[in-house]
Amino acid sequence: MSLINTQVQAFKAQAFHNGKFIEVTEQSLKGKWSVLIFMPAAFTFNCPTEIEDAANNYAEFQKAGAEVYIVTTDTHFSHKVWHETSPAVGKAQFPLVGDPTHQLTNAFGVHIAEEGLALRGTFIINPEGTIKTLEIHSNEIARDVTETLRKLKAAQYTASHPGEVCPAKWKEGEKTLAPSLDLVGKI
Repeated sequence: MSLINTQVQAFKAQAFHNGKFIEVTEQSLKGKWSVLIFMPAAFTFNCPTEIEDAANNYAEFQKAGAEVYIVTTDTHFSHKVWHETSPAVGKAQFPLVGDPTHQLTNAFGVHIAEEGLALRGTFIINPEGTIKTLEIHSNEIARDVTETLRKLKAAQYTASHPGEVCPAKWKEGEKTLAPSLDLVGKI
């Protein structure tokens, strides 16, 4: 079963954010767009490159009215030390969410039971708590967060413009389509 257009399940997790430990719940995701980026584990090789990419683009996510959450199966204590010791992770100004009980990785379908780790999963959630996009892939392939940002803007556009769709490679400000019988076979 796909998670697209389903509500985020109730959860409670601890995160390290801006020098403090905070609680993050499904209610934290409501009222604004949210991007959950699942990674296998702290202190690994590819994960810091993705966090740095998200950190370098964080201002664009904020400008779009979205919060970014990085989730690994580690504890929030590990995230504190990771943030303090990794130059790449140290750039993060968004919550680093711990999921040692695997509640989130299981709920989002990214848990690897034999390893106790997460697959690389990216989820864009609307302000009502509904999952609008998801991408899950193998852990050896790191993501490009600019594509996530493009998908976020497309989801925001279609939410505010019912009856329009964003074509392939659509970018903010470009032409969209209004599906109709007249377009069938003409594109």
